[in-house]
Amino acid sequence: MKNKSFKILDCTIRDGGYYTNWDFPSSIVDNYIDALHELPIDYIEVGYRSNRSDVYLGKYFYTPISVLKHIKSKTNKKLAIILNEKNIRVNEVFDLLNPIQEYVSLVRLAIDPKNFKRALELAQAVKGLGFDVAFNVMYMSTWKENKAFLELLPQVNGIADYFYMVDSFGGVIPSEVSELINLVKSKTDVKLGFHGHNNLEMALANTLTAIEEGIDIVDGTITGMGRGAGNLKTELLLTVLQSQKYFSFDYNALTKTVSDFTELQKYYSWGTNLPYMVSGANSLPQSQVMEWVGKRYYSFNSIIRALNNQSRGEDDNQSLPKLSIENKNYTSALIVGGGATPVEHSEAIQDFLKQSPNLLIIHASSKNALTFAAASNDQIFCLVGNEGHRLENVFGSQKINGICVLPPYPRKMGTYTPKILENNSYELEEVNFSEAYKDSHTAIALQIAKDFNIQEIMITGYDAYKGNISLKEQELVIENQYLFSKFKKSNQLDILSITPTGYSELKEMSVYSFLK
Repeated sequence: MKNKSFKILDCTIRDGGYYTNWDFPSSIVDNYIDALHELPIDYIEVGYRSNRSDVYLGKYFYTPISVLKHIKSKTNKKLAIILNEKNIRVNEVFDLLNPIQEYVSLVRLAIDPKNFKRALELAQAVKGLGFDVAFNVMYMSTWKENKAFLELLPQVNGIADYFYMVDSFGGVIPSEVSELINLVKSKTDVKLGFHGHNNLEMALANTLTAIEEGIDIVDGTITGMGRGAGNLKTELLLTVLQSQKYFSFDYNALTKTVSDFTELQKYYSWGTNLPYMVSGANSLPQSQVMEWVGKRYYSFNSIIRALNNQSRGEDDNQSLPKLSIENKNYTSALIVGGGATPVEHSEAIQDFLKQSPNLLIIHASSKNALTFAAASNDQIFCLVGNEGHRLENVFGSQKINGICVLPPYPRKMGTYTPKILENNSYELEEVNFSEAYKDSHTAIALQIAKDFNIQEIMITGYDAYKGNISLKEQELVIENQYLFSKFKKSNQLDILSITPTGYSELKEMSVYSFLK
């Protein structure tokens, strides 16, 4: 490689905060700072500086003076923070940045190209306080079509110290990196930077290409921790560059912090996967994919179906008849979740169903559906995401007695119903008891009960997770608890769990108490 003078910025804490809500254990951060102090890293970006928000966001979203003072006491590396341009105005810059001049060298601005002109004014205010300034301009894969943005590029001369090309979608390839670097160089004399996302696992190749093209600064994160599919692994970049005789470093300094973040990765599961690859290849937003991947009931198949719909500009691929409540007179309903208790108490539940012929069974999950296959009660299967495929897998070649009900059209995950039930599949008119989680299994099940005006709603299989549970399991418990609470308040109804449950919003009773 020809270029020997570029710098490296590590932004693990800032970019990784999208997974941890910008909270990290102090011991992990201290180990990280100690390690980077010994490594050929030029800048450490430690977080955002932000105005007050009305939701909880952690320490490194605000990066108060005490945090910067502590980090600065542990390293002589230059510190950087980032401002999200869309949320910061010129008149707020002094209050945000003047108190931290002693600790921070570089202020980066996260910029949407459509706001570039406004960002120039913000950058001038930051520069006026004596900071070095970097423009982190997003969505580089779309720049060639944005003529208005390209015409403004010369105006960064004299304002920005670095102009970063950010592969927000993680979808560019090395030839495009070269092309865009040369395009930007034709418009401005500012030093250039590159921030690569790893959706297509091209972050290393793209960064090495940028270095070969004479880039001045590149980014990485430990273990690639970062929003969505994550970023270039700092440890990978350092290893490759050491093999190319750029520098020499002691791996002992690196291994401890890599081990810390590897443990975090087991919990938060960042890194690329098939949905992130599809989103990167089609320049689709990572934030939405990140949310979908975190949902237990969205399979990769259903996420990819949604991404394909987006890439074609389609809302959905199929609308269904509306669920009709005419000529139905159910006295009660039993909503079945995916926990173990329906199987553990199956004999008692079967006896209870036999003496309750007008009870409607609503399957919020297909997991326990076979336990109820012999019941004579009417049954409804709630299909969200890939649940139609799961239902087929559960029953195999067996007949499925019942109907399927899906969220209202259009469904962001698209539509799939088992072939055997294609003529017995319906959709809800609306979900109207909650503003959140409207397309979850529990929301669909509760809305069905509401639409049928059922006054006695019972639950089984909502056991709630116990012990050391994963982040996704925690989120599901929070989601269900919220929905139970909203439903009770809006309908003035208790919801009874007839098997053991960990949900405080459910009134716990025993199925055995109902038996004659």
